[in-house]
Amino acid sequence: MARTKEFDEDAVLLKAMQLFWEQGYEKTSMMDLVSQMGVHKRSMYDSFGDKHSLYIKALKRYSEMIDKSVKRIINGSISAKETIRLVLETAIRRDDDELPKGCLMVNTAVELAPHDSESRAWVNQSLTDFEQLIRELIEAGQQSGELDKTLNAEWLSCYFNNAFTGLRVLAKTTDDR
Repeated sequence: MARTKEFDEDAVLLKAMQLFWEQGYEKTSMMDLVSQMGVHKRSMYDSFGDKHSLYIKALKRYSEMIDKSVKRIINGSISAKETIRLVLETAIRRDDDELPKGCLMVNTAVELAPHDSESRAWVNQSLTDFEQLIRELIEAGQQSGELDKTLNAEWLSCYFNNAFTGLRVLAKTTDDR
């Protein structure tokens, strides 16, 4: 007879996500994960699969967390320009000192994506989604008259996407806001 889980799967996944975020994929061992997650190795494999499967689930969890954060900003903003500013500021703002510095998606882009197609797909989707969000905000600002209609929304969204990614790298390497 199968045993029932004695842990909250989402809470345990969050712990794994934070460890991967802090240490990276390669540096994080299965023993590190077992210790951080507070579950038996067998339970971890049964619930999440191997290390790579767990990492991909952690990336998905991270993506959901970021989407939720961005939606809060969008829903609380008054204008397109303010929303863009607030979203970009999330790269340097540290509201939650319990979370690691930087960005798990950027870390994945550098460490894993060059040789792992599944993580590369997650990274590319995340970057594409962000660029699309910024493009839509710029276009909304142009429609409302808040932003100059002669601005090229596609080029500008690409610029902001690159700037945002760079800010997330710098946020990991310095405390200077």
